[in-house]
Amino acid sequence: MAGHGNHVQRDRAPTAALFTPLKLAELTLRNRLAVAPMTRVSATSEGNPAQRMSDYYAAFAEGGFGLVITEGLYTDKAYSQGYLFQPGLSDEAQGDGWRPIVERVHGHGARMIAQLMHAGALSQGSIYRKDTRGPSAVRPKGQQMAFYRGTGEYPMPVAMSRGEISEAVGGFAKAACLAKESGFDGVEIHGANGYLLDQFLTEGINLRDDRYGGDIEARLRLIAEVAQAVRDAVGPQFVVGVRISQGKVNDFVHKWSGSEDEAARIFGLVGRLPIDYLHTTEFEAWRPAFGAGASLAALAKKHVAIPVLANGSLHDPEQAAGLIESSEADFISLGRGALTHPDWPRRVTAGASLEAFDPGILSPIADLENADKHRAGIVPVAS
Repeated sequence: MAGHGNHVQRDRAPTAALFTPLKLAELTLRNRLAVAPMTRVSATSEGNPAQRMSDYYAAFAEGGFGLVITEGLYTDKAYSQGYLFQPGLSDEAQGDGWRPIVERVHGHGARMIAQLMHAGALSQGSIYRKDTRGPSAVRPKGQQMAFYRGTGEYPMPVAMSRGEISEAVGGFAKAACLAKESGFDGVEIHGANGYLLDQFLTEGINLRDDRYGGDIEARLRLIAEVAQAVRDAVGPQFVVGVRISQGKVNDFVHKWSGSEDEAARIFGLVGRLPIDYLHTTEFEAWRPAFGAGASLAALAKKHVAIPVLANGSLHDPEQAAGLIESSEADFISLGRGALTHPDWPRRVTAGASLEAFDPGILSPIADLENADKHRAGIVPVAS
């Protein structure tokens, strides 16, 4: 993309691949464009969706996206909440709050999927617990994220007991049921970006010597158990996806130590789970995953028989379309591009100009109130 303030005029012809329908199990998407999950910490303190969130999500559907994926929703009232003012899907009140939002998205012709997230050791704000849990007592790298109201180092987590692991699995299953009851078209299990399920997968973070630690298959066991529990809870017709990444919000440059061989094992195992799509995310989705060779999305495509959703700096329409045309992905998700232009699909269809992402909408707090003030030219004050 050009620098901020510049405009790019585009012709739709090179981007036609983005605008064909796609089947996800029994669900038909009107195009190959999804809104990526983006934490906006704009719910009530109790985790219920706020009115501003309804307008936020509806704008993407009205703007032409075929699929809208929510920000990560915490799944239980034990240790899953990651951020203050994060929305949840842990009780009926929270589920009821999502119903009118889903209806608005549907009313504009889009589908909506709830991303289910357990923060694990990366939790930096919870109304339910003051301490954190992870696979092992290993302090997460890096610093808590200030734009999600965090300060200083992450706390040292307590290694999860078998009972707490079972509780977490049950939380995902219950949240998936609430999503289905609330009218969502599916759920995405957040196994990426350094959160709990990714913590179990990651060497050096998971030091367990029980059935959840050791080789790749054991470290993937929790993801497998969650996927099976969710599928059992929602039945065969409801869409279930999984998100996978190498990089983490607290360790941006992390790579799997076994390179493409490890990717093949991970995707081979995940591809056999009872899921309907796989969501891969990298900083730049088209780049080689390991310095040379195939992208992470392309490696996933090679080893799974389900649609692959690619995420990572794909706000250039021709680059996004190229990933589909080269069979490296089946559809793509946009984060910064969608924040910049909620009507990104309609703009691309019309050949309209696109602007670069303005990081000011996420600073000092990455919530919707700050974004509104920034766009209105009001200087925000950190809260």
